[in-house]
Amino acid sequence: MASRKPLIDDDGEVRELTAADSAEFRPFLELPESEKKVLRGLKRGPQKAPTKELISIRLSPDVVQAFRATGPGWQSRVDSVLKDSLKKKAKRTA
Repeated sequence: MASRKPLIDDDGEVRELTAADSAEFRPFLELPESEKKVLRGLKRGPQKAPTKELISIRLSPDVVQAFRATGPGWQSRVDSVLKDSLKKKAKRTA
């Protein structure tokens, strides 16, 4: 392991991964318990500048079902549709 090239270069950039790097990858469940504990302890820090506000909203079940059916990212798509609606309304009233 000590002879392995670091994944990050002197500039802090991640280098291109090689086939040898890929061969070293292991599924999380196969890692020793000590490494699992370290990885579980890693938390994402707070956003530097939050771009969205966390709220609770009630939507019709058919609306939620239709957006969820579009797959991951459906909440961002709801946000996008609402933004488009606001832009259209602003154009009509201008």
